[in-house]
Amino acid sequence: MSAGGGTKAILAALTANAGIAVAKFAGFLFTGSSSMLAESVHSVADTSNQGLLLLGQKTARRKPTEEHPFGYGRDRFFYSFVVALLLFSLGSVFALYEGIHKIQHPEPLASAWVAVLILVVAIALETYSFRTAIQESRAIKGKLSWWQFVRQAKTPELPVVLLEDLGALVGLVLALGGVGLTVLTGNPVFDGIGTLCIGLLLGVIAIVLIVETKSLLIGEGASRDLLDEIIAQMRSENVERVIHIRTQYLGPEELLVAAKIGLKPALSVAQVAAEIDAAERRIREQVPAARLIYLEPDLDRSRIRSS
Repeated sequence: MSAGGGTKAILAALTANAGIAVAKFAGFLFTGSSSMLAESVHSVADTSNQGLLLLGQKTARRKPTEEHPFGYGRDRFFYSFVVALLLFSLGSVFALYEGIHKIQHPEPLASAWVAVLILVVAIALETYSFRTAIQESRAIKGKLSWWQFVRQAKTPELPVVLLEDLGALVGLVLALGGVGLTVLTGNPVFDGIGTLCIGLLLGVIAIVLIVETKSLLIGEGASRDLLDEIIAQMRSENVERVIHIRTQYLGPEELLVAAKIGLKPALSVAQVAAEIDAAERRIREQVPAARLIYLEPDLDRSRIRSS
């Protein structure tokens, strides 16, 4: 995914959540439903989150400086981590508090049909946003399962939007269930239970996102398959062994590769330089994300000892 990849999904989610947040707040004012209030705060948090993801994409495109010679690609990891924290604090913690409060001090709902209508419309809008995120993700997911995609993706925006939209959809169903049971039974405790369930759901999603984005933020290396491909491209007739190798993602599409390679003895300086240039060229052809490559030549001492 390019630096702007996933922007369509982010914009779709931002537009849907902004409209939904306004509608939910209006529904809360009409009904007094805690489920509606929790979902309103959830939508406001989601709207802010999409804004942060767009900001991260913009700041990540800044050119390298003397202070940041490797550029700002990790801004996208940082802002995704902030989004996960906001989802937990503004979404989950607030909903849990409001749910417990409403269970302990239940209040009857007014004009519950307004809340039901708003929730149904919100489900339709969130479904559109979720569908857009799925379509964007399929282009880069490949053969991975959806769970593997969330766990292994180096581009953080789409997993964040996918889980946010999934959480929003399930949360809307829970809110609809809470309001519906309150109307059917006349017991407002169900509205509080629905709110509590929304808080638990958001908490689980936020924790998953925090763990995954933290891993990217502190520095992840290439996957095993990608690492094997890089090593394979280093080898040639004169490059007999990769002595050691380290990789790290400096951004979603920028991989740093540093390795010491064992060369045949008696190569001239010009031949050594040519072998390094050729190895770098082969790596970049097969692994476009490997933009920064540092290869240190050395003698294959294991071969010397055995001869």
